[in-house]
Amino acid sequence: MSRVVAGPFNRIEGDLEVALDIKDGVIEKAEVTTTLYRGFEQMLSGRPGLDALVIAPRICGICSVSQSVAAATALRNLAGGRAAANGYLATNLAHAAENIADHLTHFYLFFMPDFARDEYAARGWFGHAVERFKAVSGGGSAQFLPMRKRLLEVMGVIAGKWPHSLAIQPGGTTRAIDVGERVQLATLLGEFEVFLAQTLYGAPLEQMLAMETSEELDAYAQEPGGDFRFFLRLADDLTLSRLGKGPGKLLSYGAYHTAESSLLPPGVMQADGTVLPLDIDGISEDVAHSWFVRTGDRPWDAETIPVAEKDGAYSWAKAPRLDGFPVETGAAARLAVAGHPLVQALIARDGGTSVRTRVVARLIETALLVYSMQGWLRQLRLKDEFCSHFALPEEAIGVGLVEAARGALGHWMSVRSDRIERYQIIAPTTWNFSPRDAAGVPGPLEGALAGLDTGGLGAKSAALQHVIRSFDPCMVCTAH
Repeated sequence: MSRVVAGPFNRIEGDLEVALDIKDGVIEKAEVTTTLYRGFEQMLSGRPGLDALVIAPRICGICSVSQSVAAATALRNLAGGRAAANGYLATNLAHAAENIADHLTHFYLFFMPDFARDEYAARGWFGHAVERFKAVSGGGSAQFLPMRKRLLEVMGVIAGKWPHSLAIQPGGTTRAIDVGERVQLATLLGEFEVFLAQTLYGAPLEQMLAMETSEELDAYAQEPGGDFRFFLRLADDLTLSRLGKGPGKLLSYGAYHTAESSLLPPGVMQADGTVLPLDIDGISEDVAHSWFVRTGDRPWDAETIPVAEKDGAYSWAKAPRLDGFPVETGAAARLAVAGHPLVQALIARDGGTSVRTRVVARLIETALLVYSMQGWLRQLRLKDEFCSHFALPEEAIGVGLVEAARGALGHWMSVRSDRIERYQIIAPTTWNFSPRDAAGVPGPLEGALAGLDTGGLGAKSAALQHVIRSFDPCMVCTAH
């Protein structure tokens, strides 16, 4: 048995190390370490309540809209109010634009370049992988990056800037969209849909949205054209459907809300495929192996008190659990909980989530979001208000639950005398990259790495990279 440490990793947001116990080339145990402490929850404590709208988005530079929406939702729920109808729609447009950008940045810039590694030089598809996805020189990123810029212009229209806009408020969004700007947004989405159809999918969005079975996906993969098809073929060649199995339970807070409903509903998928309602009272944070003092076990009661020296601790991430169990969150969880037939079929066929299914879910969700954004744009009533009145109560508690690109993001806050008394954040990567809990149960990534054959390459194994990157870690969001 040998222990090696993989990391730090390039092409991820923030700092990550993974300690691996390897025997005969197979990982027997993994310990995932979040190495950076940031203290945002401590920064927020004692400040005026509305400061959360300024500080929380700065947790991250690539998913700041998700943090804005979570903070604004927590404040709105704390006040017991509703946003303006247009405010929900405009927020959904901005949030979806950011999440799509994250999905495709992951695909083109973070995940696919690993298939241009020399380890795969003997594979028949290697030359195309180098041409399309090699870091810096690949043609795929050269095509995607200008379209990413165009997509994020949606934020410019709705919120004036990206990242860290103050446009998203508890009552909605701060500026109205006029007729000309609606036309501008429709044009941007039309251009992006053309890019998706011609470059990513090699097929119209309608075909992506219509696929319901694994057989239909396999048939699509055999047709020519599109970076998605290329991924599916190399994924089958490398049997990525067998790599990185998740913990069994999948969590979604529900995504893209209006006052009455949401595009994707909240819920929890069990290992047997049944979907149950979400009970947030079952959420706890274990710190047995984290560099934190144990305070309350529930986000409502917990405080963030770091302790740099602690026996048995190895991470600055806490260990979130739902009813005492680790859960996976992300695009695959969102679509599975929502009843998407293709994603549910892939999970059932493979016996759980996998590297392949996580990537498929992100790209299928991208098509769904572009289609939905076009619908939200048509639903805007330009003569109506975009932001309703909001008043912060003297004393209250509230929670803001949203879905970032990487999964379930929650902000728990309490205020007293217009000051934040307590603020707790559980980010998607905190769920997926959590350390072990007091019972010794590993977090989702730790469990997904156990049993992985590194082919004798240890920490240099491409398979190791694929499993870790399939969760799309955002480590700066993880430790507060």
